[in-house]
Amino acid sequence: MKSLTSIFESIWSDYTAFNPHAKTIYDQILAHERQKHPETRALVNDHIALRTFNHPRLNIQVLGRLFEKHGYEAKGEYHFEDKKLYARHWEHSDPAVPKVFISELLTQHFSPRVREIADAAAASFTDAQLAAPEILWAGRPWKASHAVYQELLKESEYAAWLYAFGFRCNHFTVYFNALKSFTDLNDLNDFLIGKGHKLNAAGGLIKGTPQECLEQSSTLAGKVHLEFSDGRFEIPACYYEFARRYPQANGQLYTGFIATSADKIFESTNVQQSSR
Repeated sequence: MKSLTSIFESIWSDYTAFNPHAKTIYDQILAHERQKHPETRALVNDHIALRTFNHPRLNIQVLGRLFEKHGYEAKGEYHFEDKKLYARHWEHSDPAVPKVFISELLTQHFSPRVREIADAAAASFTDAQLAAPEILWAGRPWKASHAVYQELLKESEYAAWLYAFGFRCNHFTVYFNALKSFTDLNDLNDFLIGKGHKLNAAGGLIKGTPQECLEQSSTLAGKVHLEFSDGRFEIPACYYEFARRYPQANGQLYTGFIATSADKIFESTNVQQSSR
């Protein structure tokens, strides 16, 4: 069985190869850390996020089981009524291991076209493939057209993204608490803006508050050139997130997510935002 370390390494390799701007950001933050703290070896990842359809062959439970085999346990549930999404997050028995946030599109609330695409996606994989960790970075094995992508954008940015990119991590998250060279998330955001990176301003640059025990910010998705059946087009792909966690009233660090904040974080991949 593939080790958990090798699974995350494979997900990271796919994510950064597909989104070189994310590796650039990682390197810039790490270099900043090492200026004052040369002993810093790597950035700590708070969580990754994955997207899927609520099709019974490849829904949240199917992807979640791949992590449960390695000591993860399902935790919080989140509902996004406007975007018609459902999500859960998983935590490992070792708190040093990144959390996993998985969301799914509730296809029953969309047009027959969306349900057809979910069915076609499910049919693209064998049962054996769906039971193997490689599904987490399998990408898009089906043919896709830019015309259909644009059609889906009118219904759901999430559906369009999933149709175009398939199964891969849509973001990694720098764990701010482990950083030593930034005073707060505003300081980190200013650093990123100074390096020329565009941040997601939906709901404000920082989503959440210390009172809610979680603050988050994120870049806008970097654009990549993607091959479609009707040509090669540039569209927004994946983004990088930054999370600062605070202790709860019981003194324990909050490990969950805030639905209203996550709702705005989803918009990091929106075409309209990325066009700014």
